[in-house]
Amino acid sequence: MAKDSSHNAAAAANDVSLRDKVAFLSSARAYSGFAGEVDVVETHMAWVFLVGERVYKLKKPVEYTHRDCHFLGDREMLCHEEVRLNRRLAPDVYLGVAALRLDDHGGLVLEGEGPVVDWLVVMKRLPEHLMLDVALSRGDVTRDRILRVARRLATFYQGLEPVEMSVDTYLERFQRELDRNREVIADRQFSVAGDGVASMLERLDRLLEEAPELLGNRPRQGRIVEGHGDLRPEHVCLSDPPVIIDCLEFSRPLRLVDPFDELCFLGLECQRLGAAWIGECLVSECADILQDRPDRRLLAFYTAYRACLRARLSLAHLLEPNPRTPDKWEPRAREYLALGLRACRELD
Repeated sequence: MAKDSSHNAAAAANDVSLRDKVAFLSSARAYSGFAGEVDVVETHMAWVFLVGERVYKLKKPVEYTHRDCHFLGDREMLCHEEVRLNRRLAPDVYLGVAALRLDDHGGLVLEGEGPVVDWLVVMKRLPEHLMLDVALSRGDVTRDRILRVARRLATFYQGLEPVEMSVDTYLERFQRELDRNREVIADRQFSVAGDGVASMLERLDRLLEEAPELLGNRPRQGRIVEGHGDLRPEHVCLSDPPVIIDCLEFSRPLRLVDPFDELCFLGLECQRLGAAWIGECLVSECADILQDRPDRRLLAFYTAYRACLRARLSLAHLLEPNPRTPDKWEPRAREYLALGLRACRELD
């Protein structure tokens, strides 16, 4: 009898649709003691519910290249991983993991002992005006604030153990991604691959062939660490001290990076938002603290490579069955490719 009861509870939990979960979590009644408005944001991989001073994040049950999120157990594991990994750079922001359950009457609740239907990451809500992308749009970013971010990141990287990785593995990863970049960017259904773009893709390939030591020296010198993996302005909060959120939790291989690869990525995104000086500031300050001054061409390669990768990922949205904001992605890809072309001038 107990077995049948458990089976029925599991079946009932599986019958709860994503639409029902989102509808419940979008209502103030879902949150004990809260009577305000719930702000709801849909991202590529999650639904985010802004509830007063708290944030609840529900992962979408979908399959991505690096992780299948269809299964409840996988989503639970990823929620716990997200909290564990992000506490490295935002220890007071990530509060834990909450279970979404069924009550005795078959309704959804965020507390109790009923069957679990899903899991949510719970965070403190950060001040929107202090997020780097917002601050840039308001003209509120100072050199001192960026130096504090650089020091926070440098301290983070200093505390990480080097990850053993062969030179061949490191080079093959870049070649594989460059091949994927070309496949998507050159797709005839898009209109972003002009002559300059084709030349840039060829130049990046040629650098791997002609100067493999430029990248190969990084793993050889023990410079690869398990970093953030998705270092973008919208993930940087200019609080004091600064905090960095939303690290890439679903793929450890994508977190295994050269710190200066990540710094170039953040610099690229800031440059796209009109603040090229931030990347230079981050790299210079971190180079001093880490006592590591990479070759100028390596930084240019990382920047151009990241620009092409971001262009590809922008276009990849249009390859989905029902892309959100479809008019956004080709212009965004062109922005990235223009920045990649600019970086490529430093390769010669």
